[in-house]
Amino acid sequence: MCFHTSTIHKTKKLEEHFKVNLSSETIRPIFDKPNYHLNGFAHPNMLVIPQEKSDVLAPGVWGIVPSNKKSSEIKDYYKEAVKYGGGLNARSEKLFQHYLYRESALTRRCVIPVTGFFEPHEHNKKKYPFYIQGKDHQPLGLAGVYSVIDTYITFTILTKAASPFFEKIHNVKKRQPVILDEDQIEHWLDGDISQDDVKDIIHNNYSESKLQAYTVSKDLFSPKVDSNVERIIEMVNYPELSGI
Repeated sequence: MCFHTSTIHKTKKLEEHFKVNLSSETIRPIFDKPNYHLNGFAHPNMLVIPQEKSDVLAPGVWGIVPSNKKSSEIKDYYKEAVKYGGGLNARSEKLFQHYLYRESALTRRCVIPVTGFFEPHEHNKKKYPFYIQGKDHQPLGLAGVYSVIDTYITFTILTKAASPFFEKIHNVKKRQPVILDEDQIEHWLDGDISQDDVKDIIHNNYSESKLQAYTVSKDLFSPKVDSNVERIIEMVNYPELSGI
């Protein structure tokens, strides 16, 4: 699953990379601040490219909420939904069946720009966090769907069965986020594609040769430590994992 991300690129870089514009200049200082670790369960604000306005980067709240809710009900919904993962991830296999996702599957898909993301590896019943990013250090585009609650976008990141690369890392749940190739992003946001087209994009595996993964500090998982600091994305070697 994908519950932890990192967004440290400046908004101007994201605009240039994804060929979009920020929805408002007033939010640029907010999203120019680097977030080395965003914990999904805190339901942070992140930038997304929504299908309905595919030429903009707009703020969204991580954790999809049913569209029949009111903005005043979002916090209570998150408290209730935490036992189901807080709406942070959506299994792509259920995209067209699950009541919460199917209404967004064709008309409210989105791209979530990230610098990287974290996944847990289990060894001898202990969890070790890995950080995954592009080898070229360019932004990655994760596939998602969203809802609109009053004026708020709430979104979820799509996941699928792990590729061989991710299976070695996320070795218990064996899941990974859906990462979009650059040439797929425009297609993903196209309102005219079919259900089969959506599934084809999801099933495509992002080239493993473009990614790098390494272990980082276990402070990532500690609620007692401020992990939104630069050192959280620095490599930490664990001798017991030398065979991975």
